[in-house]
Amino acid sequence: MDVELLIGDETGTKAYLPAVEEGIEWTTERRGTPGKLTFKVLKDDVLDFSEGSAVRLKVDGSEVFFGFVFKQRREKDRIITVTAYDQLRYLKNKDTIVYENKTAAQFIRMVAADYSMNPGQIDDTMFVIESRVEENTSLFEMIENALDLELTNTGELYVLYDDFGRLSLKHLSEMYVGDNANGYLMIDEETGENFEYTSSIDDNTFNRIKLTYDNEESGRRDVYITQDGSNINRWGILQYFDTLSKGESGQAKADALLKLYNKKTRSLRISNAIGDNRVRAGSMVIICLDLGDMKLSNFMLVESCKHSYKQGEHRMDLTMRGGEFIG
Repeated sequence: MDVELLIGDETGTKAYLPAVEEGIEWTTERRGTPGKLTFKVLKDDVLDFSEGSAVRLKVDGSEVFFGFVFKQRREKDRIITVTAYDQLRYLKNKDTIVYENKTAAQFIRMVAADYSMNPGQIDDTMFVIESRVEENTSLFEMIENALDLELTNTGELYVLYDDFGRLSLKHLSEMYVGDNANGYLMIDEETGENFEYTSSIDDNTFNRIKLTYDNEESGRRDVYITQDGSNINRWGILQYFDTLSKGESGQAKADALLKLYNKKTRSLRISNAIGDNRVRAGSMVIICLDLGDMKLSNFMLVESCKHSYKQGEHRMDLTMRGGEFIG
């Protein structure tokens, strides 16, 4: 395994290939968190970098991570623990933004331009948000709100991530690891060392949906309710409540939310799987495991992913989502 880690100097005119101690970890999560790279380097008389310095990681020639140093922790043995984030870190900035008649993709392009972020492939989304006020909110939350509106109104899921320094938004259908010609990545008992599996109706399970809208034209509050009587008999009433924004279809959204949440949730965490640089939060991989009360053999979404490169070995820990699995 050929691991190449480069750090730029403060001016960006030099790059160093530092002596890395104890391995490298690259972590991604699907929502609201930038990609993170952590590693330890030995400080010598040549190495010269600071907060804001660019960091680039390639493994076996593949582009893995591009970001910037945000934190250093020094010890007396001249070891520096470095934390770097990709450009999604700048989406933690807060702002107040009012926008009208934009899709989630158009809003993301607007944010990227306003905050001097480098855009990559940003797939078009379909749902037009008629009007929205985001006040004193992080850019991450604003974008997640827009993508949630896309999901609840169209059923389409998109993944926002940094692709080696390029802000990207891709439809879930573009996130499969592998293809028909060369085969898809599969994780089974042999490639995944261990797993932890939990089933529950305690989190994100709802069998009644209630939505309200204060209708200024009629002066009344419109109420939309949809429910599943059979699951209410099984589990009791588990109600989801929210208010609607102008332009949203109340009944359509209630029906979509019931379809999304009216099920038992399951979580699956896989540890010490054989590493693959193509896998990140938002990827789709085949999981083939016997969990005891059920057998899995289908594509699942990676909710979070941690890669560890250490002593010539590459491993990854995954949290999976798909069907009843919510991560």
